[in-house]
Amino acid sequence: MKKLVLAFVMAMASISLVSAPTLRAQDISIKDPAEFNAYTTANTQADPKLKASQLEDFLTKYPQSQVKTLVLNTLLDAYQQLGDSDHILSTATRLLQIEPGNLKAIVISVAIKKAQCQKSLDPKTGFASDPAPCDDAAALSQKGLTATKPATGVSDDDWKKQTAVAGPIFDSAIAFDDAVAKKDFKGAVDEYKAELMLYTGDQTTSGTGLVDSLHLADAYAAEVPPDMVNAVWFYARVLNFAPAGFKPQIEKKLDYWYNKYHGSLEGLDAIKTQAAATVFPPGTLTIAPADTPAQKIHKILANTTDLSSLALADKELVLSFGSKEDADKLWAVMKDKETPVPGTVIEATASVIKVAVTDDAKQAKTPDFIVNLKTPLADKEIPAVGSELGLSSKKQPELDGTYDTYTQIPGTDTVAQSAQIVLRDAALVPVKAAPVHKPAPGHRPAAH
Repeated sequence: MKKLVLAFVMAMASISLVSAPTLRAQDISIKDPAEFNAYTTANTQADPKLKASQLEDFLTKYPQSQVKTLVLNTLLDAYQQLGDSDHILSTATRLLQIEPGNLKAIVISVAIKKAQCQKSLDPKTGFASDPAPCDDAAALSQKGLTATKPATGVSDDDWKKQTAVAGPIFDSAIAFDDAVAKKDFKGAVDEYKAELMLYTGDQTTSGTGLVDSLHLADAYAAEVPPDMVNAVWFYARVLNFAPAGFKPQIEKKLDYWYNKYHGSLEGLDAIKTQAAATVFPPGTLTIAPADTPAQKIHKILANTTDLSSLALADKELVLSFGSKEDADKLWAVMKDKETPVPGTVIEATASVIKVAVTDDAKQAKTPDFIVNLKTPLADKEIPAVGSELGLSSKKQPELDGTYDTYTQIPGTDTVAQSAQIVLRDAALVPVKAAPVHKPAPGHRPAAH
């Protein structure tokens, strides 16, 4: 699936606001003239590639230099200008070895690790095939959230600005790790919400704020059970501000979840309008859930005067999904009545034929009718598995029996709820051969 934006690019653009402590010129007192000249020459290069090369040479020659931290910070800037992510990450790692709380190095490392995590996402499942970069980004983010202001070189006001930029990046990386690596969608929801609370409303209408609003909607939808109301809200929020090229795929998700929960798209436009005005849903937001299958069936039965007139598949639907009261009400009409059983043979013996009648049963190749024959069949009369039993076409044998018992079978995560209906005293009526018409006595065919 295409991304709204490249999160890595957005994060790296934000990093320019996170500056490192600086040393004043008078604080640099390199006594070795050769070291001083090497530092000055490297630091004053305008070409970032040449600058990076000379700074690396400086660190090799003077690994314990007084200005090592300053050189690594400058080197980090040079590699950022070059867009060399491998060297950016390695330089940030070296900087963190001597300054574990360096906010700039942490933010850069988190951005790159998160980008590596995104590259490992399986397009089919949406989960990380290699969770290590995701976990690294989250661990560094936890460290960044607890970082303290350096003793020198950064004012309180600058530190406040830096943490305002870094905080959402850290929350985003932790949430992303929860969702795609740990599959902890509740944790992802909490982190994405914490991130969005750090933004102004306008900051969630584009960039990382908008992307993570979409991720929050996905996390709500992935929870077990899914939080459909909040998922709908944030899909609607994102749809309002997404670039035109991304609106169709977002609208598809929004319509699916709203219709799944509400039963129709009625009222969705009002939620879209509300979501455009505010990031988080109001506490009064409610979406009426659709009728359950049992509720729908109850309404059908209430409006059907003759229950015996229902089609066989509809009767089975009532027995499968209706409340016990409604299913028993219909069964009282059906029991001990004779009925034909059209469908696909799933299994057959001389005394029992198992048939799939509904489309779902045929698709799953599972019998929903078990028909006990009154008289056992001869071997040649036993219908083949997969053969069809007819009703009106007279081209297939007809299976007739008497309703005996039914059982509601609860559904599972992978199998839908159903009913198994048992018939007794059944008989298989073979297809009758078409009669042969003979000329009447005393008549001959006309000559041609």
